[in-house]
Amino acid sequence: MEFAPLSLPLSKLSFTLLLSTALLGACSKEEPAQPQEQPAKTEPAPLTGKIDRTRAGELLPAVNLLDPAGKQLNTGALSGQPVLINLWATWCAPCVTEMPMLDDLAGEYEGKLRVITVSQDLQGAEVVKPFFAKEKFKHLQPWLDTETELSTKFGGGVLPTTVLYDSTGTEIARVVGGYDWSSPEAHALVDEAVEPAT
Repeated sequence: MEFAPLSLPLSKLSFTLLLSTALLGACSKEEPAQPQEQPAKTEPAPLTGKIDRTRAGELLPAVNLLDPAGKQLNTGALSGQPVLINLWATWCAPCVTEMPMLDDLAGEYEGKLRVITVSQDLQGAEVVKPFFAKEKFKHLQPWLDTETELSTKFGGGVLPTTVLYDSTGTEIARVVGGYDWSSPEAHALVDEAVEPAT
């Protein structure tokens, strides 16, 4: 059997393979054009994100978030307590895999760290509210950013993206892609914000 030669130039093929590899364990910020139902739960999505400190020292951007009831939260007013901000979407498999771990993390560090999950779903409360009702999270609130303003200010287009800030609103590190927030490495990272070296 003979195979037709690939019609893509090598540079385009290399780019396509590189992009596919980079997005394994992560999702593009672009939401599907047509609303999609959540796939049936099978295997959890792979968590391939790594801790990145290249933007450490940057300040938390000020963006107005809303909850499904219309309550507003300005991220610029969050100083005074360490904050972990997670950008996610209901259609992003690694995001959905992370959410229960982030809920547990928020419970473990209650009173010491604020975990804020910010949906980038363009449909907002219409899809986020049922997702939260189904998952019955104990410590997370459904914050919405339907204009994806926070994602733009974070400078990325990949979900999930999670950024850890200290109590002054200064970035310590971030993770792009799915991550095991129950791991010892994750707890050691959070402890840097919660119990800074003196």
